[in-house]
Amino acid sequence: MPAFPEQSLPPKSVQFSRTTITELMIPSYANFGGKIHGGILLSLMDKVAYVCAAKHAGNYCVTASIDTVNFLAPVEVGELVSLMASVNYVGKTSLMVGIRVVSENVKTNVVKHTNTSYFTMVAKDEHNEPAEVPGLILENYEQVRRFEEGRQRKLEKLNQAARQKHTKPEFNIELSKKELEGERCVIAIKTPGKL
Repeated sequence: MPAFPEQSLPPKSVQFSRTTITELMIPSYANFGGKIHGGILLSLMDKVAYVCAAKHAGNYCVTASIDTVNFLAPVEVGELVSLMASVNYVGKTSLMVGIRVVSENVKTNVVKHTNTSYFTMVAKDEHNEPAEVPGLILENYEQVRRFEEGRQRKLEKLNQAARQKHTKPEFNIELSKKELEGERCVIAIKTPGKL
């Protein structure tokens, strides 16, 4: 097996920490529109991300960030929701967990893909300090593709943060007034120069 750079822990396979949580959607999970509340789904996604990351890291893990969560289809009361998570990418102390959510109508057996998201988790040691995580053994084309996509996602986030830090312009109310023309807002400032 090839050596991992700067790695003191033995690497683990993607399969080692792959996790699925399945839960029946009950009426108390519904929002005012009668569909399953998005917050319930986010909570379940956070739970499965934690289990997957903690299994791989061998440590407690916390959620550092969540990439875009698009709700592709509504989830109905009475459907069975399955959240499938796997470690897609690892850094020194962080892990990117990919999550796919599907719901199944148990009467008709119709299955629909409702969400996909990526959670970045950070491993913590017993002193609540970031802890090193094992490397990832990539055993097939799909795992290599996901690892590379995770690496690119991490680089894009770092680049975006650097751009925002160095290019944040001074706020100009007069320029904003012009930029906001035609938008669905009314600027009703009584004192010039104050927001």
